[in-house]
Amino acid sequence: MKDFAMIGFAAAAAALLLTTTPTFAGPAFAGSDESSVVFTFETVATTGTVMVALFSSEADYNGGAPVAEAAIPASGPVVARFENLPAGDYAMRAFHDVNGDGQMNTNPFGMPTEPYAFSNNAVGNMGPARWDRAHFAVSGETAQTISIR
Repeated sequence: MKDFAMIGFAAAAAALLLTTTPTFAGPAFAGSDESSVVFTFETVATTGTVMVALFSSEADYNGGAPVAEAAIPASGPVVARFENLPAGDYAMRAFHDVNGDGQMNTNPFGMPTEPYAFSNNAVGNMGPARWDRAHFAVSGETAQTISIR
């Protein structure tokens, strides 16, 4: 479980800290469909920031770099919009940095102590939700409402 917290979310959290805007306009892809995905997050707390990472492959989802990321203040509507994406399969990981310290906090056993979520509201078993549960097809505009817990 420590690998889940330390590698999966810690790496994503570090990368997410570089982004402070809630919308990502991805690169234009010549000859491809311009698709977008919108995540609306249902949060319990209104403090801190929701950190979001979007992945376009199973390999990247399992330890590579996200294709897009966003940090959204939890004080208002928490919506992440990723635009200009090529059509394809994607998966999302997010966590709510409730205390605003810039990292996903864990207990001494490596278990997350701050809320987190995955696309499709997928749930993991002793770790993050697997790609096969979290991935979804994007073609045109795709939207998901995510309960972050």
